[in-house]
Amino acid sequence: MILVTGATGTVGRELLGRLPAHRRVRIMARHPAKVTGAPATAQTVAGDYRDPRSLARALEGVRTAFLVTTDVAGDDDDRFLRAARTAEVRRVVKLSAAAVLDERADDLITRWQRAGEDLLRASGLEWTLLRPRAFTSNALAWAPSVRCARTVRALYGTSANACVDPRDVAEAAARVLTEEGHAGRAYTLTGPEALTAVGQTGQLGRLLGVSLRFEELTPNAARAALASRYPAPVVEALLQSAERQRAGAKAGVEDTVAALTGRPAGTFRAWAEDHLAAFAPQG
Repeated sequence: MILVTGATGTVGRELLGRLPAHRRVRIMARHPAKVTGAPATAQTVAGDYRDPRSLARALEGVRTAFLVTTDVAGDDDDRFLRAARTAEVRRVVKLSAAAVLDERADDLITRWQRAGEDLLRASGLEWTLLRPRAFTSNALAWAPSVRCARTVRALYGTSANACVDPRDVAEAAARVLTEEGHAGRAYTLTGPEALTAVGQTGQLGRLLGVSLRFEELTPNAARAALASRYPAPVVEALLQSAERQRAGAKAGVEDTVAALTGRPAGTFRAWAEDHLAAFAPQG
């Protein structure tokens, strides 16, 4: 049986529809009612990393697990891996991040991801790491200003990022979860090209058939915008990440998506075409 955590997140909800129909799948979610797109044969159970009993129930009979954690201040990876060992899980595939490979990255989020990877490698379980670059879907944060003001606002708009379609990450995860030969491997997943926010704005405008304006945010303005969504330590980590992007740390392109899935990585344009309704300007 395969256990999927993070099923309501960016990659997890895409993964559900990509797992083979004949495989037994269990979905662990804090709020099962929020899970959508699950196969009819999948079992959805309530579970919380901080509830050992619910973890034990979710992991019973599981051989392979897809692990997604999001609490940078918590110990969810440790709690899950201890429960997985007790349940005699064989393999854990962890969603991590490409930044762990950057020696210059020492922000809170990257340190937390590295610690999670270290715990998994030391767990005694078979392990595989998926390290995606930023998701193309992060552009959805621009949707309100595009709809209302035909404007994209971002920090360091001319810095490049080889962002990856989360659907490609989900397809790679499905392959790794259901195939042999991936134990002890770490895969960095990127899109096929490095793009800037200015370039993405131009592509969006052409697809929408409107003229979009790009507005460069100052670091202080970006900090204020992020503070409305994240705790202060996370805000500072994201700003440090943006500085590394400006220095070129996120522009490298890998062919790992093609190697794992048998097809080229999807472009930002292809992702935007499939999500244009979210950006359709008003009026």
